[in-house]
Amino acid sequence: MYIVSNRIKMKPGFAEKMAPNFSRPGALQQMEGFIKVEVAITQNLTEYDELNVNMYWETLENFEAWKTSDAFKQAHKRPEASKDSNESKKESPMLGSELVITKIVGLIEATTLN
Repeated sequence: MYIVSNRIKMKPGFAEKMAPNFSRPGALQQMEGFIKVEVAITQNLTEYDELNVNMYWETLENFEAWKTSDAFKQAHKRPEASKDSNESKKESPMLGSELVITKIVGLIEATTLN
């Protein structure tokens, strides 16, 4: 099993607002080898918020298939500004991101005591 973590730096105050976007039901759940997504916010940072999106995959090939899929492109598409609007495109709250891939090589789980 692999964990693909996207560590996203955001402007202060935006992590809580953006977090639900990463755990909405959708096409990701239908991808072969997809296990789950966890969304977490790093605590006690002052200069920026950090949103951690951890995706669990059976294989790296499964993750690569997601990354190159039309469903991925659709999920990451930014909304277009209307042509009739004088609004400029909204500035992204994202300051940067880092993708970290780890392989699970050991695991222990809680046991129930009778």
